[in-house]
Amino acid sequence: MTSALLIAAGKESAPVTDWAARIGWLVGLALFVALVYWLMREGWKWRGTLQGDLPELPAAPEDPGPARLGMSGRYHGSTTAGQWLDRIVAHGLGTRSRVELTLTDAGLDVVRPGAADFFIPREALREAVLGKGIAGKVLTEGGLLIVTWAHGERLIDSGFRSDNAAEHTEWVDAIDSMINKTETEGAR
Repeated sequence: MTSALLIAAGKESAPVTDWAARIGWLVGLALFVALVYWLMREGWKWRGTLQGDLPELPAAPEDPGPARLGMSGRYHGSTTAGQWLDRIVAHGLGTRSRVELTLTDAGLDVVRPGAADFFIPREALREAVLGKGIAGKVLTEGGLLIVTWAHGERLIDSGFRSDNAAEHTEWVDAIDSMINKTETEGAR
């Protein structure tokens, strides 16, 4: 029995934690995360620089007329028309935010708390469709109102999601009828 006690007393436990190595790994990981974040931020700014030829966003007119439709929801971003992954970040168009949309006879007023507001004149509207994805945001089929509009030399798709998705169809019909009316008036 004494020999068993001597053997047990002679064994020492191995060190459980090497604190210096653990702290070194944590500092290295934090530096790596900071580097990745910095590179992403620089890429975002570079994309904005490349899109510097995009003109300033139009502001709403003094009297846009009575509201035809109104909607509260989310703005999910803008892309080059037909290229749902080519996000446009210039002039704040890449910033996701809450949105208040108002459709008037003058055009579409986009009010975004915390981000740049803009106005899409009636003559610039090209199409409204129901979609499922834009700029990295994918929803169910028909879960996104996508408005195509002309700005400068570019056609832009902007994605909106209403708090009440059932009203998307009404918006598509109203915008498309407004576009058809503009084309009919222009043909005269």
